Amino acid sequence: MAVVSKKIPAPDKVDVRTALLSVSDKTGIVELARALADKGVRLLSTGGTHKAIAAAGLAVTDVSDVTGFPEIMDGRVKTLHPKVHGGLLAIRDDAEHQAAMKAHGIEGIDLVVINLYPFEDVRAAGGDYPTTVENIDIGGPAMIRASAKNHAYVTILTDPADYPELLEQLTSGGGQTVYAYRQQMAAKAFARTAAYDAMISNWFAEALSIDTPRHRVIGGVLKEEMRYGENPHQKAAFYVTGERRAGVATASLLQGKQLSYNNINDTDAAYELVAEFLPEKSAACAIIKHANPCGVATASGLLEAYKRALACDSVSAFGGIIALNRTLDAETAEEIIKLFTEVIIAPDATEEAKAIVARKANLRLLTAGGLPDPRAAGLTAKTVSGGLLVQSRDNGMVEDLELKVVTKRAPTQQELEDMTFAFKVAKHVKSNAVVYAKDGQTAGIGAGQMSRVDSARIAGLKAEEAARAVGLAEPLTRGSAVASEAFLPFADGLLSMIAAGATAVIQPGGSMRDQEVIDAANEHNVAMVFTGMRHFRH
Repeated sequence: MAVVSKKIPAPDKVDVRTALLSVSDKTGIVELARALADKGVRLLSTGGTHKAIAAAGLAVTDVSDVTGFPEIMDGRVKTLHPKVHGGLLAIRDDAEHQAAMKAHGIEGIDLVVINLYPFEDVRAAGGDYPTTVENIDIGGPAMIRASAKNHAYVTILTDPADYPELLEQLTSGGGQTVYAYRQQMAAKAFARTAAYDAMISNWFAEALSIDTPRHRVIGGVLKEEMRYGENPHQKAAFYVTGERRAGVATASLLQGKQLSYNNINDTDAAYELVAEFLPEKSAACAIIKHANPCGVATASGLLEAYKRALACDSVSAFGGIIALNRTLDAETAEEIIKLFTEVIIAPDATEEAKAIVARKANLRLLTAGGLPDPRAAGLTAKTVSGGLLVQSRDNGMVEDLELKVVTKRAPTQQELEDMTFAFKVAKHVKSNAVVYAKDGQTAGIGAGQMSRVDSARIAGLKAEEAARAVGLAEPLTRGSAVASEAFLPFADGLLSMIAAGATAVIQPGGSMRDQEVIDAANEHNVAMVFTGMRHFRH
């Protein structure tokens, strides 16, 4: 048996005679209260929960009648009382604790059902500072933690999804819960309060512009268990943080089998990339494989954008992720299903498009209800051994930068448009990244190489392969603009880009050898602009 203290073992089974119900989310609470009452459980409650239960015609005692003290300060103080916390924390088999309970008229509480003030919802809705602070729950977490600590005797529930299992425990156990179940619920309860506090602490840091708080915690709620992680021998799960950002975490899965770990990672990368292109300006399509784009394009309509994106690298696109910045229509859906695709994600889909995609039973179709804002602030995190790297989201936009022409020849208007297009895409390519673009379409993409020269060469080779595949006389890199997400440290990278056919280059600049690179550009009559902003992506 587990040990409560050095002397007292925890009982396996405990009776549930008295339950305290106090919830913000009242889903299923009346039904639970009725089921508990039918089992002879005495009901205690507070505020709105008490009113809901009483209105259902059930006998319920207000906590104020137990404490002998009214709710005060607009309900801020109601459960923070020894008669509540004594009933939660008492070790029932300890003689001294029993004597204290008797001396002070404290009755044991065996079951606590609580969920917290909707802080996450208020924050996500953009509540002002006072409103958000007011929705920080105090009494709820205190009772949850007290109950969870004393799980040897108290059962704690924090999620309406757990009500059926509780009732099953009580039914099969003759009104008792078993220790293993109480342990599981206690673990879940502490995780709930930890995630809640994490959300609050991160909000405070954001509200007060504290970029590096002394303690940083990132909490999440389990959305689903994965069959496995990146590889079959790895276990994995998907947690959501509560951030209301349009994307894979908040999207609706309309059809198809469960998303895998890699699907979720790649779909997120695809949708964040396609969101760089405003739907009111042009349709856009991004095709992603292993978190890197293999083709991106814009056009007047989705079908054309998809075809142009696919043309960049139709081989790599096989089994990829397709992200669209407009509502998926029937015509585009009909074309997409010709290729084996893992996931399609779009803001929405027409009924005709849904029916077409449904022909492919395993093809996942996600609708996100909108696009993520590329300029929005936020945090990203990455684990390392013994630590957590946290940074602000890369929300830099090339349209917001002051581009500096550093060569004798300024780019033409078309070159400038292709430059900015390529730089947007390069922001979402693993470093070292080189992206060629022409007429709103990627011509070649080089990703994740240790040498920027190799990235430039690979992108050029990809463009040549794509040209052969569709019967073009020459690759689209001829007369293209090319983007590098970080500065060119030597002229050799630029010369590789020029050899591929690029006539204009966009890069952050800032290398010790910038002048050497500029001189090489001038020698070949290539236009070059500096952005002053780097977009490393590891």
